[in-house]
Amino acid sequence: MNFKAQIEKYIPYNEQEEADKDMMLKCIEGYDDVLTRENKLFHFTASNWIVNQERTKVLMIYHNIYQSWAWTGGHADGENDLESVAKREAEEETGLNNLKLLSNGIYGLQILGVDSHIKRGKYVPTHMHFDCCYLWEADEHDLTRIKEDENSGVKWVPIDEVLTVTNEKMMKPVYQKLNEKLKNVK
Repeated sequence: MNFKAQIEKYIPYNEQEEADKDMMLKCIEGYDDVLTRENKLFHFTASNWIVNQERTKVLMIYHNIYQSWAWTGGHADGENDLESVAKREAEEETGLNNLKLLSNGIYGLQILGVDSHIKRGKYVPTHMHFDCCYLWEADEHDLTRIKEDENSGVKWVPIDEVLTVTNEKMMKPVYQKLNEKLKNVK
């Protein structure tokens, strides 16, 4: 299913997701380049909330640009199957290849402000990520590895410690929401 259909089908969890879903759909209608970084204002990304089988830990990477423990994910870069983008990014950034999708489509929806930064020697201006997050399960005993050009660590973090290991203020409410939603996942 393409990204627009998934977003239209998605049932928001809270007021933040309702507002963000509405804005995403309006921007999809108004712009034809929302899947590429050519759109300097906003573009789509796909992220992952990877939990262990007991749902007691989340797999996180130490993100080199943000200098913080974070979820995995990346830019759509023209691809409209955001679930595939998310899975590929999770595999590339962690080395895992036995991910099991737990969500039926999108698990979380959020618009994230991204501060300007340098990436691969090039200036990236402040912009927004229209993010679709997917929920996966993985075996915490499977071997992981870092992706040196993007992260410098991969580890399983106890769910109740996720908010303390990340130093990205804007991500704390997102991670809290994703953890709260886990209580309803079978």
